[in-house]
Amino acid sequence: MATTQVQPTVFLWQGRDKRGTKLKGQQIATTPNLVRAELRRQGINPISVKKKPKPLFGGAGGRISAKDIAVFSRQLATMLKSGVPLVTAFQIISGGVKNAKMRAMVDKIRADVESGSSLHEALEEYPVQFDELYTNLVKAGESAGVLDTILDDIATHKERIESIKGKIKKALYYPAAVIAVAIIVSSILLIYVIPQFEGIFKSFGADLPAFTKMVVNASRYLRANGLYVLVGFIAVVTGLIMAKKRSTKFAHWIDRTSLKIPIVGKILEQAAIARFCRTLAITFAAGVPLVDALRIVSGATGNRVFDLAAARIREDVAVGHQLQMAMQQVGVFPSMVIQMAAIGEEAGSLDEMLIKVAEAYEEEVSNAVDALSSLLEPLIIIFIGVIVGTMVIAMYLPIFKMAAVI
Repeated sequence: MATTQVQPTVFLWQGRDKRGTKLKGQQIATTPNLVRAELRRQGINPISVKKKPKPLFGGAGGRISAKDIAVFSRQLATMLKSGVPLVTAFQIISGGVKNAKMRAMVDKIRADVESGSSLHEALEEYPVQFDELYTNLVKAGESAGVLDTILDDIATHKERIESIKGKIKKALYYPAAVIAVAIIVSSILLIYVIPQFEGIFKSFGADLPAFTKMVVNASRYLRANGLYVLVGFIAVVTGLIMAKKRSTKFAHWIDRTSLKIPIVGKILEQAAIARFCRTLAITFAAGVPLVDALRIVSGATGNRVFDLAAARIREDVAVGHQLQMAMQQVGVFPSMVIQMAAIGEEAGSLDEMLIKVAEAYEEEVSNAVDALSSLLEPLIIIFIGVIVGTMVIAMYLPIFKMAAVI
């Protein structure tokens, strides 16, 4: 008869040591009695032991983000380098995780490792959080006995990627948010404020300036069809998102087009090159054959143009071409990247050269994003000023016209 396995739980405890000093903390265990026994073993007289209450709101149980995995990787790497056993490391990490889903995942991985599974086998049960690159690197680290070093490289890789993504998102989200606010404010003015002026203008009985008529007509149209405009906008955005997810050709077109956007396209290109170089470097350095490493890289650049380029490079390398020649044939890499790869191949230090290229491009992305943010701020202020100023001028033109006649 199968027995039901009791899942570990986080318990909050309070107790007193031999000096009478009151202590408190938390510990993972299957039952409160095990917590009390462990406290007594440490010379602490338990006063109370109770389960840690679940958070009132669902935020702590949200999805597991890429940032969560980056933090997890760094914590695990640090503890393994310090000599902490793997299972103990998972217990410590689980005790400090606030996200309920993340904590459950860490506990499940720990249980699998305790039952005899290798770490990469336990991670493979969560392909969304731990992709092929992650699990293959962990597998290579376990085989070579350098798991702590590999996890340290993975953590650095994840942190660099999240840092670049965070900067790019910040640079793009800020103007997008301001434009959205400008659209909302403009809509409010057109729907609620302009009609008030329109009533005043009618009482004058005079012809309105063409510019004012245009704004008034826009107000009438938005009041009559505003709901349809909103629904249509949401439908278009949703349709584009769904099309990108379901159509490889459309997604490729979106990524290719994004690379042609002035300033932003250059930043996205540099970010993709940095990810290509860093991913290939740490994979190759872990002992993964170059052809297999390129297969992993072909889904990890963050841009389908470079993903397809990596896939084509892999095909060329598989039939005997040198990496630098294969990179040259796809036509998406700058000559500096190709030359550094060539030097690395000749010197037998391909991973070191690619890391240097990745660091250089990551620095360029960081500087370009900072410059873009500085450039966008005055442009956004001008944009909002033009939008609001246009409506104000349109509404006061008739008043100025009548004042001139009087």
